[in-house]
Amino acid sequence: MNENKLLKYADAENCPIRNILDRIGDKWSMLVLLLLSEAEVLRFNEVYKCIETISQKMLSTTLKTLEADGLVQRKVYPEVPPRVEYRLSPLGESLIPHIQSLVDWAGSNFDRIKQSRKQFSR
Repeated sequence: MNENKLLKYADAENCPIRNILDRIGDKWSMLVLLLLSEAEVLRFNEVYKCIETISQKMLSTTLKTLEADGLVQRKVYPEVPPRVEYRLSPLGESLIPHIQSLVDWAGSNFDRIKQSRKQFSR
């Protein structure tokens, strides 16, 4: 095997796939992106209610990370109390078809994977 081909994955900071998957491959980011793609615009509490098992702190961190990466846009309205809405950015929208392909693949193969896990644990 050509070792030079494999070295492109060695440097996490400069490897695009490792760098991006480190950010969106966590437990919550893809779920948040999918929710925003379906709803278009959501407030914090709406996202929070849709993902019952996430803490408010983790949701806040996830949204900030996605915003820092340019995948989510945050809009604050000058009201009392302040209203904050989240939506996908154009960059985030361009990622959705790729995530949706993974979602489709997972749906098609979930039963087979569960069966394989069950056999493996025996």
